[in-house]
Amino acid sequence: MAADITPGRIALVGSGEYLPVMHDIEAWLLEGRPRRYVQLATAAAPEGDAVLAKWHRLGAEAAARLDAEQVIVDVRTRAEADDDDHVEAIAGAGLVYLSGGSPRHLARTLRGTRVWEAILAAWRGGASLAGCSAGAMSLGGYVPEIRHPRKGGTDGLGVVPDLRVLPHFDKYSRFIPDTVMRPLISPDTVVVGIDEDTALMSEGPGEDGTWEFRSRGVGSAWRIEHDRRHRVNAPLRLRVDA
Repeated sequence: MAADITPGRIALVGSGEYLPVMHDIEAWLLEGRPRRYVQLATAAAPEGDAVLAKWHRLGAEAAARLDAEQVIVDVRTRAEADDDDHVEAIAGAGLVYLSGGSPRHLARTLRGTRVWEAILAAWRGGASLAGCSAGAMSLGGYVPEIRHPRKGGTDGLGVVPDLRVLPHFDKYSRFIPDTVMRPLISPDTVVVGIDEDTALMSEGPGEDGTWEFRSRGVGSAWRIEHDRRHRVNAPLRLRVDA
């Protein structure tokens, strides 16, 4: 990577992708970048054509509000994630956004493919990168199984390798006690719950090379530890694999 090029901004979103409530965050992600809004609804592929069409429609509405070009990269399988047309569509992105659905399907479909390499190249060249719900979970180093935390998850895409994300946290934490979430905690790993319509956002590395993530939105982000949870008020410093 050239010395004068730094990776773009990152947003990990608890819910609300493409909706008006998240407009300001998406505008921040596109700020100063090409008005080319690349959208992958890959995580929703197991839910069928109707659900994918809904995500594409919401993405079109968000792009219109942002005065940006919507670019749909309709990757549903690993074979499609190596397709030349999909790879080429990512070039020139100002923002690449991974929306919700199944985080396991998303991570397993993209990991190690040409489309994922193109996304990384765009981000490392200055485009912003965002994931919402399943997308946020997949950007960590490990995707936990939220409904059954004691069962094994799957490897994530590893952009924020030491992070495990629990989206929709204000909704699901009502039914999942802290003791059930303890199996997700491991040495050198940060577990964060992100409320709905809320994001953890960072615009780049600090002097020590870590990235400062700040919470913004309707709700809060929460650091989950063995015996407690606490609101993320100060910047959360995380290693990013740039």
